[in-house]
Amino acid sequence: MELKLSTADYSFPLLQWEQTLRLARDIGMGGMDISLFENRSQLNPAETLANPSRSATRVSAALQANELDLADIFGIPGTSFDQNAPNDPDKSVRQKSAEYFYRMLEFAARCNARHLTLIPGIHFPQEDYEDSLKRSAEELEWRAQAAQKLGIQFGVEPHLGSVASTPEQAQRLLQLAPTLTLTLDPAHFTHQGMPDNKILPLVARTSHFQARCARAGRMQAPLKENTINFRSYLDAFAVHGYSGWCALEYVWSDWERCNEVDILSETILLRDLFRAVSSDPSRR
Repeated sequence: MELKLSTADYSFPLLQWEQTLRLARDIGMGGMDISLFENRSQLNPAETLANPSRSATRVSAALQANELDLADIFGIPGTSFDQNAPNDPDKSVRQKSAEYFYRMLEFAARCNARHLTLIPGIHFPQEDYEDSLKRSAEELEWRAQAAQKLGIQFGVEPHLGSVASTPEQAQRLLQLAPTLTLTLDPAHFTHQGMPDNKILPLVARTSHFQARCARAGRMQAPLKENTINFRSYLDAFAVHGYSGWCALEYVWSDWERCNEVDILSETILLRDLFRAVSSDPSRR
């Protein structure tokens, strides 16, 4: 497989948005993951989605000026995982979530994006887990089909605290939503002590890959402490004919102590690791 490396604007929240693009270019990235996160992304979601045509023109021009492709658009519609979740039991909230999705999809289409990521919702404690899961699958499946009609792959990130917090739950979600794909970040499972061989089957339905070092008990760790076998993921991607991006996706936030590593240095170290594994003659 061709190694296509991107990084994320939300990895560097202390920089202005255009500065994140210049940094990505300067460290040799070919693409950029663009975020619209409520209250924590450089691009303000409300302002961006209020005029998607104008916003897309700005984003596309800035990417082109820095010789970057658009790898992914990642949206989080609230400040907590339950806020505006697609599988909320309240129909009025689901309607708001659907409207948010359509605005995101229009923005992605106007940017000529080929991939859109959202989060899958949570298990709402007032109901059985299966009810939350099935509602999530129903809501995400029609979104995936709507995106597919515009030539956009739609993926959700199975993450800690979501309705797909484990590889088994993610597989169940995929079984119930046959058009849906994943934006896979193994760190969410590694953090829980799960080995790679439990996570790797998800590669078959992965359309975007987020990579950062992690170990049991640490969502984000320096390379010297990393236990994720990234070579095994690249090998699995080659077997499945993966053509998407590998995003070097460190985050700098208080959540899960993710602000305790040197984001820039670790991004560069992981970049070099991916390049070395990709060019290893023994893999051919």
